[in-house]
Amino acid sequence: MERLRDKGRALDVVEVAVCAVEDNPEDHTVGYGGLPNLIGEVELDALVMDGRTLAAGAVAALKSFRHPVSIARRVMEELPHVMLAGEGAACFAREVGFQEEDLLTGEALRIWRERLEAEGHSPEVSRYYAQMKGWARRFATDPEQAEQEWGTGVTGTVNVLARDTHGDLAVAVSTSGWAWKYPGRVGDTPIVGAGGYADNRYGAAACTGRGEMAVRAATARSLVLYLKMGLPLRDAAREAVLDLYALDDPYASTLNIVAMDAHGNHVGFSNRPEQRYIFQTAEMGAPAERPRVYVGPDGKAEERPL
Repeated sequence: MERLRDKGRALDVVEVAVCAVEDNPEDHTVGYGGLPNLIGEVELDALVMDGRTLAAGAVAALKSFRHPVSIARRVMEELPHVMLAGEGAACFAREVGFQEEDLLTGEALRIWRERLEAEGHSPEVSRYYAQMKGWARRFATDPEQAEQEWGTGVTGTVNVLARDTHGDLAVAVSTSGWAWKYPGRVGDTPIVGAGGYADNRYGAAACTGRGEMAVRAATARSLVLYLKMGLPLRDAAREAVLDLYALDDPYASTLNIVAMDAHGNHVGFSNRPEQRYIFQTAEMGAPAERPRVYVGPDGKAEERPL
C-alpha cells in the first residue's frame, strides 16, 4: 500500500503482493509449499495483466521456480508471446536469471501422502501413469474443499487487483492448482480472461476456486464486458456468477470473483455463501475483510454480515 501512496505503479504492487504469498510455506495453494499433483510434483501457474496497455504474461505447469508471477511478468515484458508452459517456461526462467529450487515442503508432502494412504492407495503406485485417469477423478481437490475435508489450512489461489494514482489497473494471479490433480492440468489462473483480466477503461476482475468453470465461462473477461455494456459493478459481477450456473459440470464447486471498476470501487462475489475477500484503500491503515455477495441459482444476490 505504501507503494501506491508513493505513486507507485499498480503493476509493481500486484506482483510484490503475490510474491509475498508465494513465499509463504503455510499457504499450500501457492508457490513454495504448494500441494503437489497426483505424482507428487508441485506445478505452478501465474498471470499478470496491465490494464493500461492490455499486455499480459503467463506461465503454466511450471516446476521448480518459487515466483511464477514474476516469471509471467518477464514473459509479458521480454517476449512476443503471452504464455509459456512446462519445460519452455522453465527454460525461459533460467535464461532470465531465476533460480531453481525444490518447492515441495515436508508439510505439503505429508498432506499429499496422508490423503492417498487414507483412501487405500500407495503414493508410490500413483506414479504409474496408466492408472491415473480414474484417480484424478477421485482425488483432484479444489483448495476450498481440501481445507474442509483435510484441514490443510489452505485458502485458495491468490489474486490481487490494484488501481494506482494514475488510474491504471493491474491484476496478478498465482496458484499451485488443484491438489492431487492430473499432471499438466492447467486451470483458469494463467488464462487471460478466465483467471484474470484488466482494462483501464472499464475495470478488472480475477477468480479463485474451480478454474475449469472460469475457463468455460471466461468469467473475468465476461465481468469486464458487462461493465463495458454499462452495467454497474455489482450487477456486472452478479451476471458473471449467473453465467456459471449455465455450465453442465458434475464437478461444479466454489468459484469466487473479486472485481474493481475504473473508479476503484470494488466487490467480491461468489456462487457459495459465507465467502470473504480482503481489501485496502489508501486511506486505511490496515487491510479489512468484507463478505462476498452470494448469488444463488435463482439470481438473488445476498450479502451476509461477517
